[in-house]
Amino acid sequence: MSLRRNAVDWERQRPTWREARPAVIADALKRAQARPSGNWYVVGATSDVRDDRPMARTIAGQEVVVWRDATGQLVAGPGICPHLGAPLRDSPVRCGTLVCHWHGLGLRGTSFAGWEPLPVHDDGVLVWVRLDDVGGEVPLEAPVVPVRPALAGAVSAVYVGVGTCEPEDVVANRLDPWHGAWFHPYSFVDLTVVSATTETQGRDGPSPRETGTPDESGPTDEDGFTVDVSFKVAGRLVVPVRAVFTAPEPRTVLMRITRGEGAG
Repeated sequence: MSLRRNAVDWERQRPTWREARPAVIADALKRAQARPSGNWYVVGATSDVRDDRPMARTIAGQEVVVWRDATGQLVAGPGICPHLGAPLRDSPVRCGTLVCHWHGLGLRGTSFAGWEPLPVHDDGVLVWVRLDDVGGEVPLEAPVVPVRPALAGAVSAVYVGVGTCEPEDVVANRLDPWHGAWFHPYSFVDLTVVSATTETQGRDGPSPRETGTPDESGPTDEDGFTVDVSFKVAGRLVVPVRAVFTAPEPRTVLMRITRGEGAG
């Protein structure tokens, strides 16, 4: 941590709209969407899956439920009862069986009466389901999950919100680091985008190219953005870091601190 010196008022900071070119952000989003996901979608936090009721989400128009069976293992499947199509999101779980609260049909996580389970994965923080009919990609055995610190020595948090937008809109927002100190001045100050990968057209098609002046702490072969920024703590107390933003798959944006507190 450090004390912020020579602070610049919000309205006097350097405008970033020239660097935040729509084409640069759109190209970064396009490259992210071109990476394989294996048809895996995040459902929610591992800690939110209880043993007495299912976690229910609507993903790409499909209702999905996730719960724990009698052994504590995760099971997932469509959120529609195969009997008469009743929603299962409000049905209870009893001894690992999801019991439809309309007529008592029980689902144990195995195929039954046209109801088919979905592949499910717990990465320790997030629960994922694989929706092959939605994704249309070559399925992967597990989702593309970035390397994380060991859970025993890390702090994890999952925010769940409801928004009227497409997933790619959220990803595009996160691939626009230039807006940080302007739109979120309560959290970020003294933000500079050190380097940004752009796309150039060559004989063999588009290829990523870096702009800016990254040093030894910045990426040399990654497709992403390198940012120097300070996180506000209280008053003039800030935490200055260098962070690299990358998109390992179409619906994930990773921020990795490469210099400063929390680097690794």
